[in-house]
Amino acid sequence: MAALRIALTVIFIIISIALAAIVLMQEGKSAGLGAISGAAETYWGKNKGRSMEGALVKITRWLTVAYILIAIVLNIKRF
Repeated sequence: MAALRIALTVIFIIISIALAAIVLMQEGKSAGLGAISGAAETYWGKNKGRSMEGALVKITRWLTVAYILIAIVLNIKRF
């Protein structure tokens, strides 16, 4: 049981570092201020989900779910 806890802790640390790096690689929300004038309706604006930015958002969501689930599992105490 201790080996599983150590393995989950290592995975938890790796996910934490990956989340920090991926969040820092994403563009800020202020970069989309061109939407006020309609500039977001370009090819890149419509296909943002297929771009690198869209992929980073999807990866961030999955890593966040994994992070929360592992945090819950690591904090379950067996009496």
